[in-house]
Amino acid sequence: MKIAFPVQENKGFESSVYGHFGSAPIFVVIDTEGGDIGAVENIDFQHQHGQCQPLKALGGAIVDAIVVGGIGAGALQKLQVGGIKVFRAVDGSVDENLELIKSGKLPEFVMNMTCAGHSQGGGCAH
Repeated sequence: MKIAFPVQENKGFESSVYGHFGSAPIFVVIDTEGGDIGAVENIDFQHQHGQCQPLKALGGAIVDAIVVGGIGAGALQKLQVGGIKVFRAVDGSVDENLELIKSGKLPEFVMNMTCAGHSQGGGCAH
């Protein structure tokens, strides 16, 4: 499974998971089967509220899941239509959240869990 983690700064497994999908500058992408790790710049992170293009943001990276602190309803819907599952991260590192998703302890996002907009600093306004 390939999982993307939105982050502020690429520090590999030690990166802190970002609070909002669309405004994260980078995605750390991990292949759980091969253990490979890479990074993709978010080429859509300067979008207007409600105009997120999540597949464009991933820069063509093919992933099975996203683990993030928050996401807007439109982005969530577009990812789900694209067959990508979205899970709600806990505060912490990519590595901590990776262990939680592997053990089935992260909830999958549903529409009533989505963000209402961007807060100061680019995070999620719940």
